[in-house]
Amino acid sequence: MKEKLSGVRHRIAVMSGKGGVGKSTTAVNIACMLAKRHKVGLLDADIDCPNIVNLMGIEEKFDNSYQPAEKYGVKVSSMSLIEMESGPTMWRGPLIHSAIMQLLELTEWGTLDYLIIDMPPGTSDAALTIMQFVGINAAVIVTTSQDLSMMDAAKSAKMALGFYKPVGIVENMSGEVFGSGGGETLASELSIPFLGRVELSKQMRESCDRGVPAVMNNINVKNFEVIVSNIEKMVK
Repeated sequence: MKEKLSGVRHRIAVMSGKGGVGKSTTAVNIACMLAKRHKVGLLDADIDCPNIVNLMGIEEKFDNSYQPAEKYGVKVSSMSLIEMESGPTMWRGPLIHSAIMQLLELTEWGTLDYLIIDMPPGTSDAALTIMQFVGINAAVIVTTSQDLSMMDAAKSAKMALGFYKPVGIVENMSGEVFGSGGGETLASELSIPFLGRVELSKQMRESCDRGVPAVMNNINVKNFEVIVSNIEKMVK
């Protein structure tokens, strides 16, 4: 694993305290924005719900060499690229750990400026595996402005801080429905950077449903430019 990741300069974990806050969508758009001026990889470590290949519109599978798929200038590795029967992933902790380690040990990343890791939600075994073994440089915590989301996001942020890593907050789905300002408040309470917010958008949802990251359709580009710029500052 160390050999396969030796050419990766920055390893950024995109985390959330709970599912349904747009963590994977955020990870995909961050990766695509970074790829406009950097060499970027995207690891789908959310073993239960590996949605990255769908969000990126990728259809091919791994060949025997475990060369990652590539689209929009982003190298992608995911359990979804392995030929498997469809259905729910009903694995206990040791199997999830093994699957994550397999992706890390076999994927041929080559030289990358950034590896964005779409983490499993929460702070349990799968997330701990990555935090302990991958050498994460920084964590991006995705939350909405809902109180419950922020409560759980705080737990993920404190987990990453416990590993002595820089941590920042992204507020997703900002607007009338889920509220706004909560992400900035949470960042202030935890004394960590607020990286930016992304507006709740029908156009963004429709673009992602078609397998095209929003920023590749010129949607919410300014929001993600701010977020990516702040991530770059956080890991310098």
